[in-house]
Amino acid sequence: MPRPRKCRRICALPRYSGFAPLEGARGQVEMTVEEYETIRLIDLLGCTQAQCAAQMGVARSTVQAVYDGARRKLAQALVEGYGLHITGGDYVVCPGGDTCGGRECARHGCARRRCGCGCGEDDFRKEEI
Repeated sequence: MPRPRKCRRICALPRYSGFAPLEGARGQVEMTVEEYETIRLIDLLGCTQAQCAAQMGVARSTVQAVYDGARRKLAQALVEGYGLHITGGDYVVCPGGDTCGGRECARHGCARRRCGCGCGEDDFRKEEI
C-alpha cells in the first residue's frame, strides 16, 4: 500500500487561475497549485530549493521534482502556444487570508519554516479549489 501524499504548505491561492496566448490557445496545460507555489518562491522571490522546501514543509528532493514539472509545463505553454490552467493538488493554505495575501509570507517565507504572518503549522487547513 503506498504512503499517502503529504500536503504542501502554500502562502495563498493564486490570484489568477489561468493564462492563454493572445492569438488563441492550441490546447491547455494543467498546473497544480503547489507547482505554482514553487515557481513563485524560487523564480519570483529568489528562494533556494532548500528554503522553498522548508516553507512548503516537504523534502528538498520533492521540491526539485515539483519545480521541474512546473518549469516543463510553463515552457510547453510559452513555446507551443498552450493555455495554462492552475488548479488542484495536495496543499494547505495559510489561514491569514486577505490580510496576509502572501505578502507577509513572501517577505519572510524564504527564511522561515512557517508562514510569516504568524500562523503556526497546526493552524493550517486543507483548501480545495
